[in-house]
Amino acid sequence: MAGNSLGTVFRVTTWGESHGRAVGAVVDGCPAGLDLSEEDVQRELDRRRPGYSPVSTARREEDRAEILSGLFEGKTTGTPISILVWNRDAQSGAYDLLRNRPRPGHADLTYLARYGHRDHRGGGRSSGRETVGRVAAGAVAKKLLAGEGIDVAGYVRELGGVRAIIPNLDDISSLREEAGKNPVRCPDQKAAEEMIDVLDEARSAGDSLGGVAEIVAVGVPPGLGEPVFDKLDGDLARALMGIGAVKAVEIGAGAEAARMRGSESNDPIVPGTGGPNFATNNAGGILGGISTGSPIIIRIAVKPTPSISRSQRTVDLLTGKAAQIEIKGRHDPAIPPRIVPVAEAMVALVLADHLLRRRVARI
Repeated sequence: MAGNSLGTVFRVTTWGESHGRAVGAVVDGCPAGLDLSEEDVQRELDRRRPGYSPVSTARREEDRAEILSGLFEGKTTGTPISILVWNRDAQSGAYDLLRNRPRPGHADLTYLARYGHRDHRGGGRSSGRETVGRVAAGAVAKKLLAGEGIDVAGYVRELGGVRAIIPNLDDISSLREEAGKNPVRCPDQKAAEEMIDVLDEARSAGDSLGGVAEIVAVGVPPGLGEPVFDKLDGDLARALMGIGAVKAVEIGAGAEAARMRGSESNDPIVPGTGGPNFATNNAGGILGGISTGSPIIIRIAVKPTPSISRSQRTVDLLTGKAAQIEIKGRHDPAIPPRIVPVAEAMVALVLADHLLRRRVARI
């Protein structure tokens, strides 16, 4: 199965299935001498683990990280870092009725078309459970970036049609703190209350909601990225679209740029203390595929959770006849709150890769 790895110099491969014995990641290309511990990885995994929020799935996984290799006396050795997380609370019996009835909105039929068979227990590799490896690897990338003064934070910007008002995207510490005050991870507390209300309504109706998550990276130096096929924004979009529930990516002004004039879209260049600077940031911190030094601002559109308890139409693969399906088991009523640490991880992985690529190119 191809397509399990990301990156060129800082390279990550995730492995494992939703109801397999374990999930995890292998990080290759991390420089030697980086301070790293299982606690660093655990801190990030705790932010995405299920069963510990009123707006998440009831599946309760401890998600304890074990670093199996690439670490000695608290520092990376420069060799592959293998991270393992055991699956402890999989309940595969809830999926027995789905063996021959593909779920609408899931990858059941496409996996069957691609491989000729599929793991019906929670979706196998297509499950959100696969993102454990991404977040674990992202923790390593975040440690690397922190040493260079780069910080990445995300939050929910919109949920179920309720939009948050974010006055200052530059104050990343405040955004992180405010988003941590509510279960929907929205820094606008008034909007968060409304989001929780519409989420409760959808859950009571056996339905789910989609939304928008925003990720901001500050401290990114100018000059990261490649000018043609490996553009920084292209790699970021690819990484974020690689998350199962993401249906669109916007950088900076995004789709709104199509409705602007050039005089509105262009960010004026002004004198700065360290050289020329930008008065605005419609470019979202990237021009010509290369970072500008301004904050990188990305939004991802996240579809509603496809596993819902309402009756849906499908086909019985044994008989070829129409059938009805009601999804049992434990599922998030909305994905955006738990996708935040996953999206942060993907951004951190791409930035770490491009940081090292520039370093290698200058040797």
